Amino acid sequence: MNESARAIGAVVAIWRYPVKSMEGEELDEAYIDERGILGDRAYAIVDRVTGHVASAKHPRKWSSLVASQARFVHPVQARAPLPATSITLADGSVVDSTQPDKDTHLSRALGRDVTLVTTPPPRALREANRSPLDREGGQELIQEEPLGIAAAQGTFFDYAPVHILTTATLERFQQLYPAGRFDARRFRPNIVIAPLSNTADFVENGWLGSTLQIGEHLQLRLIDPCPRCVMTTLPQADLPKDPNILRVVTQHNEAPSVTLRPGVVLKGVAGAYGAVAESGMIQRGDVLYQLL
Repeated sequence: MNESARAIGAVVAIWRYPVKSMEGEELDEAYIDERGILGDRAYAIVDRVTGHVASAKHPRKWSSLVASQARFVHPVQARAPLPATSITLADGSVVDSTQPDKDTHLSRALGRDVTLVTTPPPRALREANRSPLDREGGQELIQEEPLGIAAAQGTFFDYAPVHILTTATLERFQQLYPAGRFDARRFRPNIVIAPLSNTADFVENGWLGSTLQIGEHLQLRLIDPCPRCVMTTLPQADLPKDPNILRVVTQHNEAPSVTLRPGVVLKGVAGAYGAVAESGMIQRGDVLYQLL
């Protein structure tokens, strides 16, 4: 470890999402390189009609994705073929990515003509509902947005390959809105960090622009805050639908962009995006260091 580093937290959870926008799987350890956690967002659903990558950011079309769950059937290994994933859909049916009729099964369950892919289409786009929070009814504001602006080509990330979130941020939002359930699953992080200080605060904002080290080798550069969207409000597993989740985030947390729009203050953020400066393994319980 570099002598000019200070301990700032510890890893309490690691998450991987085998299929974009579906529920993920919690891990005890993971290998992370420039393409993120090995196997993260390895699969995605593509709408055959529009060519768009399916994203629950457009809930009217794809809210059932976050109520579906994906699990790899075998461990993911570097430099080895991607293992199959087993998908339990919102209606309780199960489909395996190796099934010859998987696309027929998925299309019937999702109500659209879709295909399960491991390679994004050229100039991959997703649709996102960017309607103002105070708009009730009326026409939705749906925008087409490119994927993976700060990620390696051929990936399905919305922006960057790694997303971190602290327990302090979740606790601060919980204080602001006690009736809500600020569960990490709503925010879909890869790494959940418990800061060393017990203060409930948006501590990731203060880490932006710095390099963090986890384990012996992994180094992450925190390149931008993570703006939140309507996905945080959707029901999944035992979490209810709650539009106030996003309202509270939007009202109470903002941070300046470091990379995408330097200096521009982004409202409604929670957590931070990271780019991988050095690959490595991490484990639950690893100490997080800020390199000085």
